[in-house]
Parts: sequence; C-alpha cells; structure tokens
Amino acid sequence: MLELFVSQWLPALGGGLIIGLSATLLLLFIGRAAGVSGMVHGLVSRLPDDVSWRVMFLAGLAVAGAILCAARPQAFSAGGLSAGRAIAAGLLVGVGTRIGGGCTSGHGICGLSRRSPRALVATVIFIAVGMITVLVYRQLGGTT
Repeated sequence: MLELFVSQWLPALGGGLIIGLSATLLLLFIGRAAGVSGMVHGLVSRLPDDVSWRVMFLAGLAVAGAILCAARPQAFSAGGLSAGRAIAAGLLVGVGTRIGGGCTSGHGICGLSRRSPRALVATVIFIAVGMITVLVYRQLGGTT
C-alpha cells in the first residue's frame, strides 16, 4: 500500500496541489481564471487586454514540461501514435475546447471552484464522454 501511495498517489496529489496553487495565485493577483485554452485564444486572437500574463503562464507550462521531459522522458510516450495522429488529436482537442466554451482546466478546476453551473455541466459532460469513449474503444478491441 505504501509503495502504491509513493509511486502513484503522491505524484498525483503533488501535481493537483501545484495546479490548484497556480490557479489560485493567478486569480488572486491578476483576477483571471486559469483556463489554458482561453489563454491561448487571447494570444492568437490578439485580444486587447494584457497579454504578458498569458505569455508568462504558458511559458511556465512549457518550461515545466521541458524539465519533466529531461527528467523523465518516458512520461512523454505518445502511446505508439504517429506524429500525424498526435497532431490530429491535438487539433480535435482544440476544436472541442472552442465548442465547449473552455477546456477541462478552465471548467473543472476554476469553474467548479467558483460554483459555476455552466462549468459543472461541462465537467460532467467531459467525464461522461470520456467514459463512453473508453467503453467503445474497449468494445472495438482496444486496450488501455
């Protein structure tokens, strides 16, 4: 049990604490929710509000990813996906965030903490669709 805690639960707990802390600090100091798709959209569409906080937050994500990649490259396994399929999957996620009015981090972390009914509906739908996708995938012979 201790081995399971150290190998799986502790890293997940630490990651969750870091995400929660970063979302809280962004809200406290800048007054903005930490929805990553909204940050990217603000940069791409060149919204007139301050872009420096968006660049810094996204740069922090990239730097943290680079550090993790250097420390544990196996964490970045694409599960045997080709580059084309990985790009297609990323584009589908981008389209989904536009349709859903935000990404899982925006709705699930920031929206739920603000008691947003829209975020609750979106998060329930994210989870339900994920469960259905796994069920269909397994029925078609895939393994997870």
